[in-house]
Amino acid sequence: MLLTPCPRTRPRPSRLRMPTLRRRRTAALLASAVSVCLVAAAAPAEPLGVGDRLYPYLGNPGYDVASYDLSLTYPGTNDRPLQAVTTIDAWTTADLERLNLDFAHGTVRSVEVDGRPAGFTSAGEDLVVTPEHPLAERSRIRITVRHTSDPVYREDQQGGWVRTSDGLAMANQADAAHLVFPCNDHPSDKAMFTFRITAPNGYTAVANGLPAGAERVGRDTTWTYRTQHPMATELAQVSIGRSAVVHRAGPHGLPLRDVVPAADRTALEPWLAKTPDQIAWMESKVGRYPFETYGVLMAQASTGFELETQTLSLFEKHLFTEPAYPRWYIESIMVHELSHQWFGNSVTPRSWSDVWLNEGHATWYEALYAEETADRPLADRMKAAYGASDRWREAGGPPARPKPPAPGQKIGIFRPNIYDGAALVLYALRQEIGTPAFERLQRIWVQEHRDTTATTSDFVRLAAAVSGRDLRGFFQAWLYGETTPPMPGHPDWKPQPPARTAPPRARR
Repeated sequence: MLLTPCPRTRPRPSRLRMPTLRRRRTAALLASAVSVCLVAAAAPAEPLGVGDRLYPYLGNPGYDVASYDLSLTYPGTNDRPLQAVTTIDAWTTADLERLNLDFAHGTVRSVEVDGRPAGFTSAGEDLVVTPEHPLAERSRIRITVRHTSDPVYREDQQGGWVRTSDGLAMANQADAAHLVFPCNDHPSDKAMFTFRITAPNGYTAVANGLPAGAERVGRDTTWTYRTQHPMATELAQVSIGRSAVVHRAGPHGLPLRDVVPAADRTALEPWLAKTPDQIAWMESKVGRYPFETYGVLMAQASTGFELETQTLSLFEKHLFTEPAYPRWYIESIMVHELSHQWFGNSVTPRSWSDVWLNEGHATWYEALYAEETADRPLADRMKAAYGASDRWREAGGPPARPKPPAPGQKIGIFRPNIYDGAALVLYALRQEIGTPAFERLQRIWVQEHRDTTATTSDFVRLAAAVSGRDLRGFFQAWLYGETTPPMPGHPDWKPQPPARTAPPRARR
């Protein structure tokens, strides 16, 4: 994870208070880390969160988002803010006199709750909204925020929009969707999405889900996309550029669409053509592809990573054009992001401490694909990982209890301990319960938790049920131990001293 993220400068959390606030008629523009227009309130607002161990201020209590409707107007250049309207339909889960949204980079022009003007102010990286009347528990509410979405960040504030050579793309993982639009920015609150992107004619806009029309009015075209399955905010994707959209059919008629620079369409076609067989390979391992479409977005940008945005995975174009990367390696990275559609996107971690379930499984299938298609033995890779595992645990924490990111490094949790270190746990599990039980576990896991969130405890319980064994001691040692347990079936595997090697390419 090579982005340079921004520091979170939030006040120390204090005891939650929900006093009734009176809206004032005038708005005050306050200088802060975010340029948000503020309406003065009668009492100080506070930043909230859902208590995530790694990102304590992400997400907000008191409501559950059902859907987002995000309208973006691109000005034709990626160094100026987009005009935006974000509409959130949600259910309250408590009585609320005000509510918090995550939003930290843009100018808020107005907020409405159920069609009536609402007060708003900022607190840390939250937009705090005070409706005209208190909201009762179990109420359906609609929040409409008119704001800008700024693709230009300070040097210490990265993530969200990615500026490409011809437009924009998104990279919101893990703590950056709220740099793009107001939201409940935590994976535990998945929701449906509608995107309406207006751009000058000559640009192509693509987003998660299926197209729902393109309307040309004068010099602009508005593109609409809708998801058919719920999605975490960190997986949202919008591409705006001078792009070609390449369509083909995948297994059982699955509609595929890839987004590439128009000038490179022919050169990149050999890579795009690999996706149907890769999907078929994954389906042979874990079952039917879980979404309505898939494709790859090859962006003309240097990010240092690839990203599994739902139904449209983000890749750097030069991954496919750089001759130094072996063909088998590029294909395995494509499978890594594809496998996330099952592990991480369809089955989403309930907290960021559960991220090993995403990255460990994606790394597992990346390595298994390389073994089966390119004669790169999985056992060799796992033996090397075992040798480094103690060092990874010391540096980044054990797989299911990663150390928090350092200040100013939002994506600092993406360390080797949750990639190959977590895949090593899966290898040990296969050694422990046998291949047939392990393969059943994988299929049942993605079936039972499809379109929902799940935890490490859920995986441990299912593994015990499938194998018919009490695996609590096994998982406690492998997931939470400070040192790596002995590998079942390989008593000769030992921790190794560090070797001087080039760092692996980041992938999420």
